[in-house]
Amino acid sequence: MMHHSTSTSVNGFYNFLTQGLDDLYGSIHSHDLMSIQFLQNVLSSLQSFHSQLTLVVQKLHLPLGEKWLDEYMDETARLWEVCHVLKAGVSNMENYYTAGVNISTPAQNHHQLSRQVLRAINGSQRERVGLEEENRRLIETRIQPLMIKFDKNVSIESKFNGFNGFRGVLYALKNTNSLLLMILLSGLVYSSSETSFSSSSNTDGYNEGDLGFGSGFMVSAARLHERMKASENGQTGILLYEFRMAGNSMDELKTMVERMELMEFDLNEKVEKLKNCFGVLKCGAENVIVQLDDFFDEIVEGRKKLLDLCTHK
Repeated sequence: MMHHSTSTSVNGFYNFLTQGLDDLYGSIHSHDLMSIQFLQNVLSSLQSFHSQLTLVVQKLHLPLGEKWLDEYMDETARLWEVCHVLKAGVSNMENYYTAGVNISTPAQNHHQLSRQVLRAINGSQRERVGLEEENRRLIETRIQPLMIKFDKNVSIESKFNGFNGFRGVLYALKNTNSLLLMILLSGLVYSSSETSFSSSSNTDGYNEGDLGFGSGFMVSAARLHERMKASENGQTGILLYEFRMAGNSMDELKTMVERMELMEFDLNEKVEKLKNCFGVLKCGAENVIVQLDDFFDEIVEGRKKLLDLCTHK
């Protein structure tokens, strides 16, 4: 029989997950899917779920030095690894947005000016191709072996009651983490068959009733998963909205310059607009890196706390 405090902290954790996933789903409508802002919200959810788990464990009075600690360590090690891939993927963008921000229109005659802008744009487009290629390799070499899959057909059975319900809590967290990591990887690093939402194990339709204990979070997670699958629509590449916007505005400008459709004044204005797009991308990428660095500190902190819990009693 579980202690009352234990079951409340376990149920509290499921409710916390459910609420967090519903908030994420709700935030989709307020900005573009795969925008920096949405992805930062996803990352914040990952952070808050992790710190909440660390708190729950402290309340569960788990047997010291048991398998549960290894399981927690495995999951935080996986988070650590994937977040390093996220950081590498976002850091790879630096040359690209720097090239974009630095496209300039020095005062020269119009013909020279367009030639110069065209050269800068071609350079930037090459950076973009190289970046996507490099990020695709990151996914293949570092994410593929981790087999990140979101599992929709879950039944939280009695085996998840192990360690005062910690098993179920950790399973719920792992599954939710997988979903959130897939969103972050396809937005910030590269969307391919490895991170695709369609490749997750799939059962359409399930009954809330079948899922039993702690299942509200699964309904919320599956709903978010469906929404991501619809929006991804089989696209590959870096799905980040600001990245796509910057790329599109560059392609458009190139077409106009090639067709000589721009007067000198027009060209300056368009180049400024383009640099703005890249400025937004740069700022977003830098913010995500700061947030990831904070998360690394939190993971280290959480692991240390639970190790101390096991050694100092």
